[in-house]
Amino acid sequence: MHKDWNKTTQELTELMQDIGKNIPDVAKGFTLMAKGANEEGALSHKYKELMALAIGISVRCEGCIAFHSKAAAELGTTRDEVMEMLGVCMYMGGGPAFTYAAQALEAFDNFSSQD
Repeated sequence: MHKDWNKTTQELTELMQDIGKNIPDVAKGFTLMAKGANEEGALSHKYKELMALAIGISVRCEGCIAFHSKAAAELGTTRDEVMEMLGVCMYMGGGPAFTYAAQALEAFDNFSSQD
């Protein structure tokens, strides 16, 4: 395995909680924004997590890849759905997206095997 994705989410959660203790209004605002953005609507929460994962790949954010891979797995996303999203990321982002797509697949596989 390239990376311990569980450890990544745990460590980042702890670091982000520390920030939240020091600037609680900002952290609460971010949490409310995330909650609002992920509410079921014309698009399901699952597909919104796939979009968030695609953006995480595009901006090369390993933390985003970890958190959104985990959420996608928890929401019942299939590996085939992830693969198609990765294809779009690679099409739009070229070689850099290919390397982060590989990490996202590893993270998704890691989290989806924890059922």
